[in-house]
Amino acid sequence: MIGKLKGTIDEIGEDHVVVDVHGVCYIAFCSSRTLSRIGSVGEAIVLFIETYVREDQLKLFGFLSALERQWFNLLQSVQGVGSKVALALLSTLTPSELANAIALQDKAAVSRAPGVGPKVAIRIVTELKNKAPAFAGEASATIGFKQELGEGVASAPVSDAVSALTNLGYSRDQAANAVAAALKTAGEGADSAKLIRLGLKELSR
Repeated sequence: MIGKLKGTIDEIGEDHVVVDVHGVCYIAFCSSRTLSRIGSVGEAIVLFIETYVREDQLKLFGFLSALERQWFNLLQSVQGVGSKVALALLSTLTPSELANAIALQDKAAVSRAPGVGPKVAIRIVTELKNKAPAFAGEASATIGFKQELGEGVASAPVSDAVSALTNLGYSRDQAANAVAAALKTAGEGADSAKLIRLGLKELSR
């Protein structure tokens, strides 16, 4: 099994990169987000690799972080999500954005990825809601707060403030981050009006 490739970029394709490792070239299929961040032909590259072995093929998938590779595998534990859809999701959302969307039960955010219809989006946010926090990465600090919002058990002022900011055109994730920051300033007993005011101040920074 190949776990990691260290070499130089030989070629960048629409959905893959060719990595030259001491004269041996490997094709690794990547998300568009990864391909946009790897650099140019001739530059050094390190990719975390997931190896797929089938009867008729051996395929490598490349990621810039171990967390992204973990999400690639986690997403495919959901019925209807194969490698192509998993890469589409990772092209559309970062690992932390995926964790946030799942915690918030934000089906609309998940279904922005090509090939992800409403039914698959529902399965992803439902089946992964208890697993996503362990893979939240930089979103770990607010993931519990967002789970409360997603499950509908957050306090009324918090829910109302997030709803108000969402109605103003902010994404559910942006609204949740702003209200989480507002809570730190205002304290747990703050009413929705104060949370909205402080949330807007946070969003204007």
